[in-house]
Amino acid sequence: MVLALNRVIIEPMRREDIESICAVERRCYPVVWHAGAYETELANSCARYYVARLEGQVVGYAGMWVIMDEAHITTLAVSPDQQGRKIGQRLLITLIEEAIACGAEYVTLEVRMSNAAARQIGRAHV
Repeated sequence: MVLALNRVIIEPMRREDIESICAVERRCYPVVWHAGAYETELANSCARYYVARLEGQVVGYAGMWVIMDEAHITTLAVSPDQQGRKIGQRLLITLIEEAIACGAEYVTLEVRMSNAAARQIGRAHV
């Protein structure tokens, strides 16, 4: 398990990643963003988006907006076949570190009541 985690690379999202991100998103959520939304987000100076790659393939992604002293996580997903390997945790830590670097003092994440895994984030010690 640790070996697989070490092979995961977190890096800034690129336009070339959008198709893969949309494929992951369709596997994770009943309602998905249109690919154009990600293109808009990549051009947004307040937005920060990252992907998790395993052996060159996008297996997760996360993004947020940073405005003044607050960061709002807009999306975070990990491919169902890769969940449970702390990839989501690494993406979240990356967002938090970036938020701090941008001067944010607060980070928010809204989740559906039905999303038990996301609701556990607030209870986790990172």
